[in-house]
Amino acid sequence: MTIGWYPGHMHKARKDITLALQQVDAVLEIVDARLPHASENPLLNQLIGSKPRIRVLNKADLADPAVSARWLSYYREQGIPAMLFEKEDSTALKSLLRRSTSSLEHKASRANRLMIVGIPNVGKSTLINLLAGRKIAKVGDEPAVTKARQEIPLGEDLVLLDTPGILWPKLEDQEAAYRLAASGAIRNTAFELGDVGLFTVQFLQERYPQAVRERYQLNPDGMTPLALLEAIGKKRGCLTKAGIDFTKAGEVVVNDLRMGKLGRVSLETPDDIPPATPAESNDPAFATQSSDAS
Repeated sequence: MTIGWYPGHMHKARKDITLALQQVDAVLEIVDARLPHASENPLLNQLIGSKPRIRVLNKADLADPAVSARWLSYYREQGIPAMLFEKEDSTALKSLLRRSTSSLEHKASRANRLMIVGIPNVGKSTLINLLAGRKIAKVGDEPAVTKARQEIPLGEDLVLLDTPGILWPKLEDQEAAYRLAASGAIRNTAFELGDVGLFTVQFLQERYPQAVRERYQLNPDGMTPLALLEAIGKKRGCLTKAGIDFTKAGEVVVNDLRMGKLGRVSLETPDDIPPATPAESNDPAFATQSSDAS
């Protein structure tokens, strides 16, 4: 199946972000540390332009530390300021604020404005609540919880602008689309859980077989992905009169991944970034801005 998701309110969100960017001084771009490339929005490169930006690899506590280190090295080579952020890490939170404001000049007329952007369900609302020191943004496990822009004071000289999460209109890279679906960035109603569960099982077989052994007490060696998903379904009681309910079995695997029950798993490495097509190479929406360099 082909995964695609671009709800109507996201078209409006894109316009809102474009207008708001004219009024902000810097940008925090939040991506998922488990899949930093797939969870980028290439349109943001075009929309953000020359604004100072930091790419925050959120949910780092769920990602494979060794792979996260590779991503930081990759971004350094690309000249893109980036940092890892783990849930409720006060030291990282202070570092994030310091790095976000270090290049900003004091304005006598108004507070500096810092915009936070990212795709749905990447953890923006949780991070906003940590930055504000109180519960302001609504947090949920489903994507697209934030549907309107918010302005949150972070002190006398700094205001944080929250925006709805936006995915790009076409998920051209279906490998990335399946990773996004597995991570929770796309609503479950937009894809078949059995298909994404099968994708996840195959990925785990290839890169994290020990996680399968420990979580499901199954040896994935020599099994086809379908046979493994079926075995997991049997273990977890995903049965119907006709046999295995692959939708429920897929949901089990996907939920285990999202909740960290399979351990710290990264869904992609820098090696998984596909080469740019000629069309993308000439499209400013896919170009990395030289002004992103630190």
